[in-house]
Amino acid sequence: MSDLFHEGIPFDYVQRVFEVMAAAPQHTFQILTKRHERLSELAPDLPWPVNVWMGVSIENRRFIKRADHLREVPAAVRFISAEPLLGPLEGLDLRGIDWLIAGGESGPGHRTVRAEWIHELRDRCAAENVAFFFKQWGGRTAKAGGRELDGRTWDELPDANCDRVADLAAV
Repeated sequence: MSDLFHEGIPFDYVQRVFEVMAAAPQHTFQILTKRHERLSELAPDLPWPVNVWMGVSIENRRFIKRADHLREVPAAVRFISAEPLLGPLEGLDLRGIDWLIAGGESGPGHRTVRAEWIHELRDRCAAENVAFFFKQWGGRTAKAGGRELDGRTWDELPDANCDRVADLAAV
């Protein structure tokens, strides 16, 4: 796996990837980047078919500005991956965000996610009508801590029939 918006990837390559995704409407493509500035730079010159969902990684409050850049992208679905969540996301603006994925870190030397960070995100998503997906608690292995939060799994997905998707499909 790599970051499609890495500075070393030529624009024409990124453009070809988008053309391939546009030619395969039967699939949904989820693109995740930490390179929000390059995403903002290239987004106006890319085709944005409804089957391309765009997301940014936000692991702690130092990176919440990535959501501001994501809101500028004309993707049908915009999502935040707060995984691994390494701190509270105070000040995160969920306007224009369709989906939030949260989870703890896994692997040797993993850092522990705090339940209050996850609860705060889940509750904000519910209040702001953003789909919430809880991926894992984390631990030595990805499955070590399980996926249950408050006695259930949280597998919400964004509404593929949201107004932005319908508007883009009409173009």
